[in-house]
Amino acid sequence: MSYPEDLRQAVDRHLETIHFAASSDPTTGLDEAMRYSLLAGGKRIRPVLCLATARSLGQEIGPFLGAAAAIEMVHTYSLVHDDLPAMDDDDLRRGQPTSHINYGEAVAILAGDGLFAEAVRLMSSLEAEPERVLEAVRLVASATGVEGMVGGQYVDVTATGLDAAGLRRLHSLKTGRLIRVSVEAALALGGLADPEREPYRRFASELGILFQIVDDILDVTGSDEALGKPQGSDERHGKVTYVSLYGLEEARELASASHREALSALAEVEGETDYLKRVADYIYQREN
Repeated sequence: MSYPEDLRQAVDRHLETIHFAASSDPTTGLDEAMRYSLLAGGKRIRPVLCLATARSLGQEIGPFLGAAAAIEMVHTYSLVHDDLPAMDDDDLRRGQPTSHINYGEAVAILAGDGLFAEAVRLMSSLEAEPERVLEAVRLVASATGVEGMVGGQYVDVTATGLDAAGLRRLHSLKTGRLIRVSVEAALALGGLADPEREPYRRFASELGILFQIVDDILDVTGSDEALGKPQGSDERHGKVTYVSLYGLEEARELASASHREALSALAEVEGETDYLKRVADYIYQREN
């Protein structure tokens, strides 16, 4: 089965319609910098997961496009800030110069800040039942903050000597929470009862770990051209990864086990899960 390109294309078309300032506004340069990173391409895994979850609920993707776009804006903001000299200090992202290389550090910081703020505005403006919108906003904010991605980034830049449990905890926050909320936000907006969400949660949590294991493997085995970013970045920064902790072959075995666990959870979902399975398979098999 192939990656759901139809959902990715729907996300890209929607993102193209989003502007943050009028052409005559003095902040048009900030709009340009925000869109530069937002429209840089990629597989759009997180927003595609949001739309794939909507499909599994038997719903049309149109009402979920705003949430999907907001989640991609949050993800893009994290990449812009990750690439800064104070963080990973990378010059290349998605095959093009990173934001701070193209616009300078100050504008890159503001572009990331703006993307997060605009994502919250977009989420809170969704046309759905107010309590569902409020829950979705709360979930995304929580997945982004101290108990989620930003907390994981903090651990990443401060922790030393992580063991296996610490590494899993780090990436369940830094990478996993945003992947998980891509599914959870759609469940909230779709009005699925809480007990019925559990297999989705287990699927999405395992998918986040799978994504990071594969990412660590590709950081060793990939090329700059294939990855669209510098290869070997983790090693240069002395970071503990699944490969440095377990070795390449055992990391591959862990990825295989994580993929099986994700699909096992998905098998308990009542509804059409083809799109979600295709995303999981792509993450497991991806080469960039």
